[in-house]
Amino acid sequence: MNSLPALTGWIWLKRGASLFRQQPAALTTLLFANILISIGISAVPLLGPMIAVVLIPSFSMAFMQACLMIENGQRVTPAVLLTGFRKPAFAELCKVGLVYLGVSLLLALVTRFAVDPGFWENVARQGREGGQPEVAASDIMAMFAIFGLDVAALMALCFAAPLAYWQKMPPFKATFYSFFAVLRSARVFIVLLLAWFAIFFAITMVLTMILGGTNITRVLIMWLIFLFILLLQCAMYAGYREIFGKPQNEAVKVDLSK
Repeated sequence: MNSLPALTGWIWLKRGASLFRQQPAALTTLLFANILISIGISAVPLLGPMIAVVLIPSFSMAFMQACLMIENGQRVTPAVLLTGFRKPAFAELCKVGLVYLGVSLLLALVTRFAVDPGFWENVARQGREGGQPEVAASDIMAMFAIFGLDVAALMALCFAAPLAYWQKMPPFKATFYSFFAVLRSARVFIVLLLAWFAIFFAITMVLTMILGGTNITRVLIMWLIFLFILLLQCAMYAGYREIFGKPQNEAVKVDLSK
């Protein structure tokens, strides 16, 4: 894991965009399928939301595998959805998912103690009644800090699933390597996220200025959000490839006969 210049983050974003442009329909279909399945699982009372978090690494491997297939000149098919759900990888990815769950619960606990319980009630009430919600500046700052922690946690864990799947690392070793790979390349990820958000924000502002606050604008911005989620996923694959190398073909074949 060599030290990388900060500008590498911009390069990852461009490489991710290049991957997306090659098969946009297939990747978009993959994203919506993942979203629908996650929503269905989360709808299960009590355990549903936790199960959905545990399955995040399995879902994310579908995008990683799809990016590898695109790079290899292969056509992405719906079967790639099953990449992270096949034995024996599924059990290991679920163990990585337990790390995700632990981090999520910890961040939820931090949110509970850092933000006034009346904050959400006030925002919801003002949303129903109209007007700007009256909230304390300290709560706003706390929410920004928690959002930053959420992003940092997701980035720190982003390589754990592919390390467990492609390099057959034990789950906690994969988490360890992912965390320190991201920490070592922190400035690269900062540039990546800033460039990603800046482009999204600029396009959103242009759409709003041209179309105004219409329903069409809202629909286009929603599609733009999905597009940029895919772009970030593809950029994460570019980052994995840069830091850990391209996965070997024999390690990534998906047996569709099972």
